[in-house]
Amino acid sequence: MGAMRSKSREELLGAAAMAACAFLWSLAGIFIKLIDWHPLAIAGGRSLVAAVFILAVVRRPHFSFSKAQIAAALANAATMLLFVYANKATTSANAILLQYGSPVYTALLGALILKEKPRAEHWAALVAVLGGIALLFMDGLGGGSLSGNLAAVAAGLTFALYVVFMRKQKDGSPLESVLLAHGLVAAVSIIAALFLPAPRLSARAVGAIIGLGVLQIGLASVFFAYGIKRVRAIESVLIGVIEPVLNPLWVFLATGETPGPQAVAGGSIVILAVLVSSAVAIRRDAAAANTV
Repeated sequence: MGAMRSKSREELLGAAAMAACAFLWSLAGIFIKLIDWHPLAIAGGRSLVAAVFILAVVRRPHFSFSKAQIAAALANAATMLLFVYANKATTSANAILLQYGSPVYTALLGALILKEKPRAEHWAALVAVLGGIALLFMDGLGGGSLSGNLAAVAAGLTFALYVVFMRKQKDGSPLESVLLAHGLVAAVSIIAALFLPAPRLSARAVGAIIGLGVLQIGLASVFFAYGIKRVRAIESVLIGVIEPVLNPLWVFLATGETPGPQAVAGGSIVILAVLVSSAVAIRRDAAAANTV
């Protein structure tokens, strides 16, 4: 019984860590608006700072170069680069919404690769989350290029692969995969930026890049690596969809732009679905602990 209760507590801490990660991820829009650079320069600078921060946290990284470690790193790097391109080539609403097909991919890949079958509450939450996000961004859909839309869809798939292969390292140290990913993105983006106009350095831009690297990516990655070891892959993605819900809130607080009724309704559905799903899962595990 003690072991089951300890497991339930670990899952609760893992869910809290994933929620903290989603909160930090949602700060991207505020910081990026402060930087007048090419997206690749932003991605490279952000990943460079994040890599230094994560290296300081890990101190002595252990690179096993296992299939899971390399696959997670490549998938994460691909996600960041694809999402940068998608934001440039299509509308921001399309980029975010199309990427958030990732819960579906994660449910399927998690069952296939990790043998973690989604529970009934996960499937119900999945349907509600997708409906809520569609409602959240309905006013912004349409427009954008086909290549940008396809890149956003691909980013959702690579993000699902990232989550699954991070979860596959639950008995190891998945943070090294994140470090590898940011090193790769920094290298690719900085090399590409050499062929672009030089970014204008200012206190505001440099401060925002540091904020992106340390908070929005670096600290978020620490929370993600902690959480993914303690919750199922599908749960981590469902909790992570809090990110696009919080984005309009930060925009409202920063600019006064009021979200419409559809956005409020969609965001409420997503948050409620995640909360109910998590509560049911925790209650199920507690009941199992009491019967042992």
